[in-house]
Amino acid sequence: MRAVFITSFGGVEGLEIRDVADAPAPTADRVRVRVRAAGLNRADILQRLGRYPAPAGYPQEIPGLEFAGEVESIGNEVRNWKAGDRVFGIVGGGAQAEYVTIAENHLARIPENLDWAEAAAVPEVFMTAHDALFTQCGLTIGENVLIHAAGSGVGTAAIQLVRTAGAFAYGTSRTADKLERAKRFGLTASCAVDSDPMQVVEAVKEWTGGAGVNVILDLVGAAYLKANLLSLATKGRLIFVGTTSGSKAEIDYAIAMGKRLKIMGTSLRTRSAEEKATATRFFAQQVVPLLASGVVRPVIDKIFEMKDVRAAHERIESNESFGKVVLMM
Repeated sequence: MRAVFITSFGGVEGLEIRDVADAPAPTADRVRVRVRAAGLNRADILQRLGRYPAPAGYPQEIPGLEFAGEVESIGNEVRNWKAGDRVFGIVGGGAQAEYVTIAENHLARIPENLDWAEAAAVPEVFMTAHDALFTQCGLTIGENVLIHAAGSGVGTAAIQLVRTAGAFAYGTSRTADKLERAKRFGLTASCAVDSDPMQVVEAVKEWTGGAGVNVILDLVGAAYLKANLLSLATKGRLIFVGTTSGSKAEIDYAIAMGKRLKIMGTSLRTRSAEEKATATRFFAQQVVPLLASGVVRPVIDKIFEMKDVRAAHERIESNESFGKVVLMM
């Protein structure tokens, strides 16, 4: 089968399309999927740079955390899928290839109203946002959420899920245009951060009458920690999802203790098979119906052919993308 292959860590010149060994034939509860499209994520950029290796058991040279395709064959213990079913899901790596073999409980059914590219733009961002907001942070009706990098794939998914839950989404971005575009998905208010994250603190005070926000979904990282702590309401929850601005920062314990804050981190990629199955089940039960009805929808920035994977990486690294970049396999 053909696959995106990292020949050397570093720049995009280390990416090639190669013939590699086929994905394993499915046995037991495994399903082999013919991949039609795969989402591209910042994790793939980091893997290419040599900074984010795939978990044990997944190919180090073939990136890809999410896919959409059709079931090609199944193991003898599979009960929920048959050949030809349209499915999408997440894996620890290797999704940017023509085939992937995966446990049946790591798959969800693609709604009929989504094409391959739209479906591939869904699993990683909607599952990450849903798990972080509801499973980890326990978001409830009427609360407010601050989403950093609101124009990203996870950001645009989170905005929509916050809105459907009867909560209120605020957002930040380095680009005012992205925030303007994000309004159509339910962004209540926003703040363009040109250089100093402390701008956010004053904006949150204005939006909330000084009360602070209940939840912060931080897709940016270390540079925003101080502003996050100051922006949270009493008993607020801060969840780390990304580290584009770094992964180390100094924390003021007094603020966290005085406000009785909950600070947590999340990563779908590094979870156990059982935890991924649980996240997939919640996604299938609670998010897929919203996609099927059109209440929420994938946001696609640009679609690339597999052979143009270098250009796709450059698109994400330009920081000009809004929503998801997708590869057609």
